[in-house]
Formats: sequence, C-alpha cells, structure tokens
Amino acid sequence: MDDSAARTNVEWREWGQDAFDEAARAKKPVLLSLSAPWCAHCHQMDATTYTEPRIAANINDGFVPVRVDVDRYPRVRERYNMGGFPSTVFCTPSGDILTGAGYLGVDGFREILDSVRRTWDGKGEEAGRVPRALRDGTPPSGEVRARIEEHMVEQLLGAFDDEFGGWGSDTKFPLPRTVEFALVRDRDQATRTLEAIQTHLLDTYDGGFYRFATGRDWSDPHREKLLDENAALVRAFARAYRYTGEASYRETAETTVEYLTTDLWTGEAFAASQASDDEYYRMSPTDREDADPPSIDETVLADRNGMAAGALLALHAYTDDESARRYAERALDHVLDELVDDGEVTHYRTDEEVGESGLLADQTGLLQGLTTAWQVTGAYGDAATAVADYALAELQDEDGGAFRDGTPEGPGLLDEPLYPLDTNVELADALVDLAALTGEDRYRERAREAIAAFAGAAERMGVEVASYATVASRLQSLRVFRIGAPAGSDLHRAALRVADHEAVVVPAAEGLDGEAEVVDDGEVTGTAETPDGLAELATGS
Repeated sequence: MDDSAARTNVEWREWGQDAFDEAARAKKPVLLSLSAPWCAHCHQMDATTYTEPRIAANINDGFVPVRVDVDRYPRVRERYNMGGFPSTVFCTPSGDILTGAGYLGVDGFREILDSVRRTWDGKGEEAGRVPRALRDGTPPSGEVRARIEEHMVEQLLGAFDDEFGGWGSDTKFPLPRTVEFALVRDRDQATRTLEAIQTHLLDTYDGGFYRFATGRDWSDPHREKLLDENAALVRAFARAYRYTGEASYRETAETTVEYLTTDLWTGEAFAASQASDDEYYRMSPTDREDADPPSIDETVLADRNGMAAGALLALHAYTDDESARRYAERALDHVLDELVDDGEVTHYRTDEEVGESGLLADQTGLLQGLTTAWQVTGAYGDAATAVADYALAELQDEDGGAFRDGTPEGPGLLDEPLYPLDTNVELADALVDLAALTGEDRYRERAREAIAAFAGAAERMGVEVASYATVASRLQSLRVFRIGAPAGSDLHRAALRVADHEAVVVPAAEGLDGEAEVVDDGEVTGTAETPDGLAELATGS
C-alpha cells in the first residue's frame, strides 16, 4: 500500500479476488479508489476526504475499500477509469459498476455514499452495469482504405488551434503521435504545436515535460512527469529535428534525455514517473536548490522502458548521441533479463510483488523499442520476434482481428475482454516494422487485421488517434531501405537520416554487398553505393 493511502483513516485492501470475496460474504459494495503515485489530486483526496473520520468510518463499516495503483494495474485502469485520476468507483461484489466519479471533496463524498447505499439496499447486484466498451465486445471492422488518412488530415485542419497551437479548444495535451502524423502532412501545425509544448510544458530547470495544460493557451499545467509521455515527446522532437534541422528541437530532446537518464534512472532502467508538486515547480531555480524535489516512483515498467529505449535510439539515429544509445541498450537489456520469459513480458517486478504477464501494453511497448533497436543497432532481432510471436499467439482472436489487452480472467471486470484502440495501433505499427526487418509478411498481415478491426469506426476518429491513420497509410504504401552493410556503417547511418520516419531501415540486409536498395511497396525502385547516392534516391533528386 502506498504511503499516501496508509496515512488515511480508511482500511484499504489490496486489489485482488480476496477483496471481492470479502464483499460477497459481507453483502457490501466495493469502493475502488484508482490512484497513481504521480497524481496530486489523488494525494489531496487522501489528505482531506479519506482522512475525515466520519467518512472513513462510513467507508469502513459499509463498504470493502480497495486501493489500486493504476500504473501497476493497467487492465483495472482501463475498465474502471472515470475519465481521470483519482477515479472513485463503487462496484458490486461481482465487479459490476454501481456509479463512479473523479475527485470528491468531503461534501460530495457524503452525497455519493448516501446515494450508493440507497441503490445497493434497493436493488443489490441488479444495480450493477458493465461498461459499454466491454459489453459490446469487438470493435466495428471495415476495409483499410486510403480514405482513412484523408479523413485524419481533415480532422487536423478542423481541430487545430490557430491562435495557440495544438488541437482542441480547451484542455491541451501534447499529443506527440499526432505531431508525428502532422510532421509529414501539415508541418506548420506540427512545428507550431512543438513550440507551444516547449514554451509551456517543458521544465527548463530540472528537465522533463509536464503532462498537460488545463487552459486553451497552455496555461495552468498539471506538473507530473510520466516516463511514457516524456519518451513520446523525445521521439517527436527528434523527428522534428530530422525534418527541419531546427537546433532547438534537438536541444529539447537532448535535455529531456538528460532528465530521463539522471532523475528517472534507477541504475538499471527508467523509473515510472515523478510526482506533481505545484509549490516546488513554481519556485525559482535558487529556491529549488534548497528544496526536496517531488518523489519518484522507481517501479520499472516494461512497456514504458521499451518506449523510452525506442525514443532514445531515434535521437541517436539522427544525432549520433552515444550516451542516448547506451542508456537505451541498458534499459532494454534489463527488461529482457528481468521481465521477459520466452517472449512473454511481465509488467513489473519488485522485492514485494510481481505484476501481470502477457499484457498487450507490455508486449507492444517493448516490441516498439526492440524494432527500433534492430533498425538502429542491428541487434535485438531474436527478442523482437519472440515478443511479437507471443502477442500473436496469445492476444489476437483465433480468426484474426483486434488484440485483447490481456488474458480475460481475474477479479471484477478483468474476465471481460477489452480491445483497446490505441494499443492495437501501436502494436500494428511495430508489426509493420517487423515484417520489413524479417522479410516475413505474416507480421504485416496480422497488423492489417488489427487495423481493419476498427476501420468501421474510422470516420468517427479524431486527432487523438491520428496514429491509426499513420499505420493505415503504412499498410497502403511502405518504403523500406535495405542496407547491405552493418549497423553503424556510413551507408547505414546515412539511411537512418534520409529515411522518412514512417519508412523502415534494414541493416545488414541479405543479398546485398556494400550497397543499398530502396523498396517501395515490395518493388525495388533504386540502388546506391554511397551515402550521397542514397540521399539522391530518397529525395528523388
């Protein structure tokens, strides 16, 4: 149990079947408190609402309270999230949802407690419901067509904030994958958004990016720093540098890598997050020197480390940053040694507990890092195919289609299958890379099946999932640079720099001796023996 929960007056249980069994025996509802170590509002609710003696007594007497760390239990997070954290969820002993909310103060919590008691006393288990995403099962399928990319370009144009940058008219999230989509299709939108992120979300003293801003003008940032979101922004800024040559983009990526490899480095891999602390982050640099920085959750999460390694290797590909490469390889090696068994990835492991294994998020995040590592370093091929093959065998439906987020079993709603769009997209993207790297088209076909599984809803997708259109586009048309020279050679390094970030670079490709070939949609369109010749091929000049 985390320290914040331990300081409350609530008698929290750990997530697990025992808590639901206890609720069934006592005929009481379950109170799920979804929290995160980095979440300031979660700690505030602990310090106020859950510490109030009468509320705590009411919870302890009438409910079975369960505290859930959403970073350690991603499947619970996806099924019970009420739109942010904290999430306050009341459930039946079988796990069905009675009602839920986000942050609740003392008065609001009293009202919802009374409401839940009345509902439970009146209807019992019959009052519970299963969320629509679980109830409806698999997503609407369709054909992977060029129209998907066209639709997303239209969404970019419609949602872009021309005054302040970014997409949307209220809360601003950085949306790094949307930035990457725009880098190829509307570079002005991408660069204006990156400049807003630099100005408003980058901690210029300690380093690292804050999570998002509540104001349309990027004001009032939420100052937690998460590994996965920082990694995605490193990659976006590195790729922006590749397209524009803008030194500030490279510098931003490099300073963020410095933050990741110092503040978030555990000695073996990357820590999960650093907490928000508004008072600390508003201090001057001088005052910060004498203050304790916000706490760091040193849990090594497999998916986030895979993403971080991939981002650092992307930066190395464009800049030859050797420090970034070494840290990326150390993180990958640690995860492979400690958290992977025959392709099955375990979410985390500490001295006290071991996380779930075979989660889609972990197979995907690690595979992304491994396929990037294969392109950049020429290594990690066997690990990449093992991780991918586990996902294909265990997480995709037998007749193809979307991937489940894990084995549908466990307490509460964990026995209901869930097919998350964003993780399916990321896995499909990595599988497209793997198909080019291995020469095995089966990976590309399984990626197509996953993307097609959601294509019936493509016209309803917004810019938040622009990466769906990226993968759909790559399935329609893919450029591959096959390099007949080892990783690190001049020809290979040139390929990494001239290749569009949606292309694939294959080092030490079979059948080539000291030359490179460009393959467009399976057809060789040109060969070169020198970096300059390869650049001419890439640009068509």
